[in-house]
Amino acid sequence: MDSASAGHPAPLRWLVDEWQWPYATTFAACFLLALIPIVYSAAGIAATLIYAQLPVYMVHQLEEHRGDRFRRYVNSELGGGRELLTPLTTFAINLLAVWVLMVAAFFLAYYVNPALGLIAVYLTAANALVHVGAALGRRAYNPGLLTAVLLFVPLSAWGAIEVNSDYTASTGVQALAIGIAVLGHLAIVAAIAARQAALRRATS
Repeated sequence: MDSASAGHPAPLRWLVDEWQWPYATTFAACFLLALIPIVYSAAGIAATLIYAQLPVYMVHQLEEHRGDRFRRYVNSELGGGRELLTPLTTFAINLLAVWVLMVAAFFLAYYVNPALGLIAVYLTAANALVHVGAALGRRAYNPGLLTAVLLFVPLSAWGAIEVNSDYTASTGVQALAIGIAVLGHLAIVAAIAARQAALRRATS
């Protein structure tokens, strides 16, 4: 155990320092997916598709992050070997910008306005666009691309169609959902850019 991880609580060491969280996430996703028939029976197809965004995203994270592939890819391709993303930062981004945000979107859809579930749907769609755009720009595979194409594209398209058909999504709600999805990804880009600038200043 290195000095950086010595002060972490044991669960955090297991999840982050030993990089077990992608596998734990996939295990949890299996149980969340098993509940889909109950969600469908209780709330219908649109609510089910809102709910499904999270467990499907968690399955995507296995392809993206198993073996620390995505962080290594970013550090290699964008950072030239410098550590633009640390293990803890990568975990925190997925915790806050995916799991917490999607759970919040589901709660908002259930308790406030069903159309707010578009936050989760558009977040999935935005991530698919990022993966596909990066693949086209670099003409190469990036970690997470396959599940982004095979799972995210049809799921987010279906979800957007059903939610917009079943619920009245005002222009404001549409703008809010799209804005949160886009800003969530831009915040990650900004964090990487800030880290890159800091590393350049440190070595100049």
